[in-house]
Amino acid sequence: MMIQVINVPAFTDNYIWLITDEDRKYAAIVDPGDAVPVLAELEQRNIKPVAILITHHHRDHVGGIVGLLEQHPGLAVYGPAHETIPHRQHALQGGDVVSLETLGLCFEVLDIPGHTAGHIAYYGENSLFCGDTIFGNGCGRVFDGSLDQLHESLLRLAKLPPETLVYCAHEYTVDNIGFAKWVEPDNPALDERLEECWELLDAGRPTVPFRLENEFRSNPFLRTHIPEIIHKAEEVAGRELSTPTEVFATLRIWKDTEYD
Repeated sequence: MMIQVINVPAFTDNYIWLITDEDRKYAAIVDPGDAVPVLAELEQRNIKPVAILITHHHRDHVGGIVGLLEQHPGLAVYGPAHETIPHRQHALQGGDVVSLETLGLCFEVLDIPGHTAGHIAYYGENSLFCGDTIFGNGCGRVFDGSLDQLHESLLRLAKLPPETLVYCAHEYTVDNIGFAKWVEPDNPALDERLEECWELLDAGRPTVPFRLENEFRSNPFLRTHIPEIIHKAEEVAGRELSTPTEVFATLRIWKDTEYD
């Protein structure tokens, strides 16, 4: 079956995802930072929630759990084993499988630390729910994880099938393209991506999900092997960089300190 996913905007730029069955009668809720818009969407569409899937512990991803459980006390709460998740019933780590029988769906759990130390993702049905690890044309900041971990996690995600649809948790794509232009000002894929994004946004549609294969053309954090990007990173660092991880770390720190 084709996976059915509904986008629920929250706060200023968050996306909460409802993974539904083919008839849209049941749903699993991914990273509900706020219960209010989710409950409204469920009521409007007459969808019954059956599970909550959490990728990491940040408030804008878990803040709605309590409110959802108050209205739907039977919800199963899944989340990373190595982080503190409110009301978590199923502690997950890489290699685990989440079977949502009511939806007829299964998701493999991937360990993708870096943004946080215990961050996980859910992969299945050609779709990746990755929280704040990879964004359209960018990646997450490092909080209680490490730069090395984040780079390794991105490389792990890059090995997924190129047609994978990436459901990240924020609308950051246009802003990320701006930074990518600092890194690769002569990359024509960036102008193409920017035009596509504005067409979507002007039509009231999100830039997420996006196909993983598109990131290899325009996301500098997945292009740390490209000579032009290595040269730019060395220029910023003021020294020779000997590994892709050093290039990645230089770009991420540059974005943190100069661009954001």
